[in-house]
Amino acid sequence: MARKILVVDDEEVLVETIAYNLEQAGYQVITAADGYSALEAARSERPDVILLDIMLPGLDGLEVCRQLRREPETATIPIIMLTAKGDEIDKVVGLEVGADDYVTKPFGRRELLARIRALLRRVEYGSAFDEESLRGSLEAPTRPRRELVAGPLRIDLDGRRIFCRDQEIELQPKQFDLLVYMVRNRGTVLTRDQLLHNVWGYDYVGDTRTVDVHVRWLREKIEEDPANPKLIQTVRGVGYCFRR
Repeated sequence: MARKILVVDDEEVLVETIAYNLEQAGYQVITAADGYSALEAARSERPDVILLDIMLPGLDGLEVCRQLRREPETATIPIIMLTAKGDEIDKVVGLEVGADDYVTKPFGRRELLARIRALLRRVEYGSAFDEESLRGSLEAPTRPRRELVAGPLRIDLDGRRIFCRDQEIELQPKQFDLLVYMVRNRGTVLTRDQLLHNVWGYDYVGDTRTVDVHVRWLREKIEEDPANPKLIQTVRGVGYCFRR
């Protein structure tokens, strides 16, 4: 069955162009032209990916993203924000309210398809992992859960839960994946390109600011003093290193 993409934008010509390119690539496309219609379509159609413009009539894309992330039925749908060229603050805020990625207008067909494929691949990997974990738990109910422990962090890999200083913290899927990858490679300096390649996907074509935004978000969650981080440290001119 073809994957379903919800395209949300009030620019009719742009929507038609995106829909045509996606359909040519084998996707099923549904569209919405305002925020309220986007919420209704996401809830009723349960798309595999949402392309969501920030500037929308009625309800802007950021608020749409917030509401979708609050609802269990739509909380895990991958969302790619569509932003205007140069609107850096919109990109940052979009990621912080729960978007998985962003693409800057104008964008090319190949770039958009690459980002969609990368998101779908991660979803498929996560589903396969959950199914394997469930099957294993049925076959061996006493098998201990897999965990990572690093400094004040305890990461339940099977349950995708993170505890910091004995308090559970909530992370978006991409933030969880980034933290796990850094903890697994603790003590190693990781470049931004390495993190993009291994956490966001092999054909991810975003810029390295995406990594910086997610690292800042993680620091706010796990560091005692985010302005003076002890766990995720910056290696100037190179990238980041998890030190514990």
